[in-house]
Amino acid sequence: MSNLLIPFTSRRGFLTGAAALAAGAAWPGGAVAKAPLANSQVPYYYRFALGQAEVTVVSDGPLPLGDPGSSFLGLPKEQVYGLLEANFLAKDNVVLEQNIPIVNFGDRLVMFDTGMGFSKAFGPTTGRLLKSMQEAGIDPASIDAIVCSHAHIDHTGGICSAEGKPNFPNAQIYISQVDHDFWLDDARLGTPFKAFGEHARANLRPVRDRVVFFKDGQEFLPGITAISAPGHSPGHTIFNVSSGGKSFVFLGDLTHHPILLTENPRVEFAYDWDPKMSVQSRVKLLTMLAEQKTPVMSYHFAWPGFGNLAKAGDGFRYYPAAMQMLRG
Repeated sequence: MSNLLIPFTSRRGFLTGAAALAAGAAWPGGAVAKAPLANSQVPYYYRFALGQAEVTVVSDGPLPLGDPGSSFLGLPKEQVYGLLEANFLAKDNVVLEQNIPIVNFGDRLVMFDTGMGFSKAFGPTTGRLLKSMQEAGIDPASIDAIVCSHAHIDHTGGICSAEGKPNFPNAQIYISQVDHDFWLDDARLGTPFKAFGEHARANLRPVRDRVVFFKDGQEFLPGITAISAPGHSPGHTIFNVSSGGKSFVFLGDLTHHPILLTENPRVEFAYDWDPKMSVQSRVKLLTMLAEQKTPVMSYHFAWPGFGNLAKAGDGFRYYPAAMQMLRG
């Protein structure tokens, strides 16, 4: 109705101007300047509420594994490639994320795992943790506790610098004693996992006086309970994190991939210490989480790795949670 009140000549001028703008002309006498490419991305952190706590997910950067046919075992390579293509994922290079939750409980800051640190064993895109924390406004000195799912290179790699200086000078380090002792054992240096042993030494020995061991089922920090999940590593552990009646489970490396190891949980992974045991832990614990409808935080799923699991045939489906971009 309101358009009918615009005089014909005015409407004609309006439409002419609109057409000119669409064609690239701005106001009389000038052309619209095309915007330069930004060639940048948003800061690599994301926040959401958990009961009375606040979770900030920061990234250590993407971790490319290369040819998935060499890492995900028990299926013909062509079937592995087909599963990826069917889900619109590249078949020539599986790229994992490194999602590191930092939970602010009000009286303490607790971080889960630390990324690759100074190691570039998987390429130049890793080692971003400290930069991501800076973007999120979190001082490394304010971290009170670092909870490690296991001692692999991409989970304890950011505890110390290449010079052996702790990156988090006030943090206690929590880890399974089984995993700690296994990866710091001299015997690891004579195996294909030599690099993992060397990196565990470089990051855990300088802070040995601040290492605290937890046990399966123990609430070793208020709101944080250990759940044993061996196989990927001897003492691999996942964690229930709770505040104000809300909770999620940090999965560590229980499953690395939403398709190849979640929808197909009996597929084996080349980086597992004991692939058969890893499958047993994965099926058992994913079943529990799906049945209880417990939200999960995956270390290696697509950013920011927070969502839910549901049973789907012989496996499980991961449903990413919608990101909460508005607060208050």
